[in-house]
Amino acid sequence: MESYTRVFAEKIDALKAKGNYRKFKNMQRIQGRYPRAIYRPCKYSQMEITIWCSNDYLGMSQHPDVIRALTETAESVGIGAGGTRNISGTTNYHLLLEEELADLHGKESALLFTSAYVANQTALMTLGKIFPDCVMVSDERNHASMIHGIQDSRTEKRIFRHNDAEHLEEILQSIPLERPKIIVFESVYSMDGDIAPIAAFCDLAEKYNAMTYLDEVHAVGLYGARGGGVAERDGLMHRITIINGTLAKAFGVIGGYIAADHMIIDCIRSYGRGFIFTTPLPPAICAAAQKSIQILKTARDLRARHQERAETLKQKLAAAGIHYSHTPSHIVPVVIGNPILCQNISDALLHAYGVYAQPINYPTVPWGEECLRLTPSPYHSDEEMDHLVDSLARALRNRACDNLLREAHIEPEALVKLLEAA
Repeated sequence: MESYTRVFAEKIDALKAKGNYRKFKNMQRIQGRYPRAIYRPCKYSQMEITIWCSNDYLGMSQHPDVIRALTETAESVGIGAGGTRNISGTTNYHLLLEEELADLHGKESALLFTSAYVANQTALMTLGKIFPDCVMVSDERNHASMIHGIQDSRTEKRIFRHNDAEHLEEILQSIPLERPKIIVFESVYSMDGDIAPIAAFCDLAEKYNAMTYLDEVHAVGLYGARGGGVAERDGLMHRITIINGTLAKAFGVIGGYIAADHMIIDCIRSYGRGFIFTTPLPPAICAAAQKSIQILKTARDLRARHQERAETLKQKLAAAGIHYSHTPSHIVPVVIGNPILCQNISDALLHAYGVYAQPINYPTVPWGEECLRLTPSPYHSDEEMDHLVDSLARALRNRACDNLLREAHIEPEALVKLLEAA
């Protein structure tokens, strides 16, 4: 047994040596005071901090009507669903939520999963079983769940350069017109913060007889007149074959789904192992998610405030001379470019300034693109933004970190260039 344990230890040591070991922070969010939270660095101490890296983009997890829907349903029917969907696990709450999601995306049907990861993996794998001769044409920066599903489909895979319609067309031209093809991409890319040219991809799909599979995980609830995502904002939902989304980010709950024409949903429902053999979401979660979706369908002011906060933060970072990726979305990456340095800056922000911005490293981003991914919400104030920017500038300039920087093989002077690059 000792030889096995040694291998595990060596694997962990290798991650730590590269600065790629992930540390989980003990956070307890404070109901009614979003984005404030209690951080517990150890068992016997705690401090109040501000979260700057949450995917609960609109704070809907703390909306009183969403909480009420969950608690009242749990008190009425209990917690668990009781079994898989085909063995006593389908409730009216699941069906109502699926109807709500289909309506959100202008589709005939929707199908719930325990997470958007499972939804992507299962849907893409099942599409490969339905069309064994198909080609999955995938953006090079697609989420791990999409990569997983494509691999499990065992179909031919072709990769196109990120958001590059010309390269996508080159690939599509090389595939016979009559051969099944699926273009797989995201709307808002979660780490880069950029947005796909959806209309151009739809044009190519129609030209070359391909289906489209769009992941709107970081866009649902946030974009479009009713929160249907970027495809809704751009008037393109009807041109997308299958839309994937999550209930765990802007909607503030948990779970994932796909929306499409009824026959497509029925096929994936009937053949998808990740759906058939999994106990579904608890009914109370479904009720909370449905309430959140209903609220956000009419919350245009909240979405507008969210976009304004993101733009305001970008302006404040620029004014302070802090380099960040200029994105068209609500995601604001401050690229550090080294995993050890990124972790050190994150730790300094948290422990010295009460600012929580989790370091993002490989494999979530490629090597050399390690960053602090900032996600301002409608509830971050100007004062909290000023504190973040001032704290970040101090952490970047802090010469007390010289030894740590040299351990990361970065001279302190190189860090100053991050500020000058804006």
